[in-house]
Amino acid sequence: MNADADADAIEFGTDGWRATLDEFTEPRVRMVGQAVATYLREESDGPLGADDGGATVAVGYDARETSRGFAEELARVLAANGFDVLVPPRDLPTPAVAWTVRERDLAGGLMVTASHNPPEYNGVKFLPAGGAPALPEVTDALADRLAEPDPLPDEQWGSVEEADLVGPYTERVLDAVDADLSGLSVVYDAMHGSGRGVTDLLLERAGADVERLRCDRDPEFGGDSPEPTADHLGDLADRVADSGADLGVANDGDADRIAVVTPGRGVLDPNLFFAATYEALLDGGLWASDEETSGDVVRTVSTSSIVDRVAEDHGQSVHETAVGFKWVAQAMADNDALMGGEESGGFGITTHVRNKDGVAVALLAAAVAAAEPYDDRVDALLERHGDIVQDRVSVDCPDERKGPVLADLEGALPDELAGSAVEDVSTVDGFKVFLADGTWLLMRPSGTEPKLRVYAEGSSQERVDELLAAGRDLVEPLV
Repeated sequence: MNADADADAIEFGTDGWRATLDEFTEPRVRMVGQAVATYLREESDGPLGADDGGATVAVGYDARETSRGFAEELARVLAANGFDVLVPPRDLPTPAVAWTVRERDLAGGLMVTASHNPPEYNGVKFLPAGGAPALPEVTDALADRLAEPDPLPDEQWGSVEEADLVGPYTERVLDAVDADLSGLSVVYDAMHGSGRGVTDLLLERAGADVERLRCDRDPEFGGDSPEPTADHLGDLADRVADSGADLGVANDGDADRIAVVTPGRGVLDPNLFFAATYEALLDGGLWASDEETSGDVVRTVSTSSIVDRVAEDHGQSVHETAVGFKWVAQAMADNDALMGGEESGGFGITTHVRNKDGVAVALLAAAVAAAEPYDDRVDALLERHGDIVQDRVSVDCPDERKGPVLADLEGALPDELAGSAVEDVSTVDGFKVFLADGTWLLMRPSGTEPKLRVYAEGSSQERVDELLAAGRDLVEPLV
């Protein structure tokens, strides 16, 4: 296969490039490494070789069988382009790499991971200086620079150094979260991923009594996807219930996402977790920082409006973004917000690193639960604001039809949906339709699959089902 064909096979999506291992090959990974080296060299404010970290790149990797080897390929390409490279001795969470890039003022970072995808996948994320996710202008620039490796003369090569990126990161997290977890019992599920030996040890160091599930490295993830959703966390929920633990916590494969299990609710809806955690932060005393932020919050268009109600109660503002944490991270900076999050379980704290961090937020969640159980917090939220239910369905749609469907949908929106008048429409990401009865319906294209997503929020599952059916009936004829 020639270089042009290899480059055409590399497509940067919502969060880097991911593909099955028949497509995610060493020659293509090396092309990504060269693209990053070329981009960083061209975007550099000064010469390579500076002592301030500006010519250094961190390359991390998750627990998949092939990830270490791909990371070594990337490191070699970067070093051959004059960069010094830091590679950890073991797989590690993506947020540890993101924080290292920010804290050490590195030129950037690469993380070899397919996150929550099944074991037959792998992927690579690029983290620009500052550690936030790469915006499309950056990934587009990388796509334009895909090429076979072009090494410098040997005497200009950088070094490849094995470095502990986890230790300094975990010390930072312990300093940032005011967590005395003495007497708190936590069941931690690493899902065989890179949170093992990191999140669980942090919880123990803060005083919690920790029971571990799936905390051994298994590159096959037990034959499942390391995705912390309710259908993958049955054992964790059962263990919390059977053991009488105060809290259950799970991370996905690269530990940038989190799920929480409570004794009373089982796997807690991520929207409710977001709202309760945000409110606890606003109440103060849980997150220590020498940087000042507002109390504003950033959420994606698909995240529940219960977050808005918490913000309103506390006199704070909500900033809505398109789906994708890169947009959340940008809005966190633009609005100097306290916290950002999305309904898929990714949350970040602005003064820590503008990226998803399932490890730091796990320790924060335990601190929240130690102060007042999540079940009690959520009960109080729903008593003040009423029941809120959210769900979604998917409609098959080839990628090439997504644009035309959205164009046609603009003219197909009725004045009434599911028995309620349309009051407003947001086009931040697809079409979000606000109805007179206080419910909403969102129709948007998936950024990772050939599908359209239909989301709905209402006060009951029955009402949500009606909204989803109405949304499906709208988009299916247009595909």
